[in-house]
Amino acid sequence: MGGTKGVIVRAGDYNFFLWKKKWKSSIGNTISIHHKIVSAVKTAELVSDRVSYIVMRGHWCYIIVLNVHAPSEEKSDDSKDSFMRN
Repeated sequence: MGGTKGVIVRAGDYNFFLWKKKWKSSIGNTISIHHKIVSAVKTAELVSDRVSYIVMRGHWCYIIVLNVHAPSEEKSDDSKDSFMRN
């Protein structure tokens, strides 16, 4: 698996792509893939403390799954503004 200090953990029928916290404010980042299709995963990357993605080999093309954590309505306006600027 590509990415920054990532590991793959199997739990039940799913494989979890996990990254250690690289940024101090990181909320953590995980992507889960069913074990039947995990062999199609070409790469898994941590982009920032809120963004990660995986690239999977499809029958005719590659499939990119983007995982983004955005602040919810309960968060402060500063937190939401900071997310939008980055």
